[in-house]
Amino acid sequence: MPKLKTKSSVKKRFGMTAKGKATLKPRGMRHGMSNRPQAMKRKARKVRVLHDSDQGRIRQWAPYGL
Repeated sequence: MPKLKTKSSVKKRFGMTAKGKATLKPRGMRHGMSNRPQAMKRKARKVRVLHDSDQGRIRQWAPYGL
């Protein structure tokens, strides 16, 4: 059976916890930070765990983990 490919966008946007849950960094934190409100920048520092309903889709796109 051939190897399954991981989607490149999933590799760039998501990580995995030790228990196998997908994590993500909030969007919009690449450039233009001086124009963003301080509250938005503060909230976007944290890494979040993806919702349970989306976990299966990410596992399907990254069959061998990240």
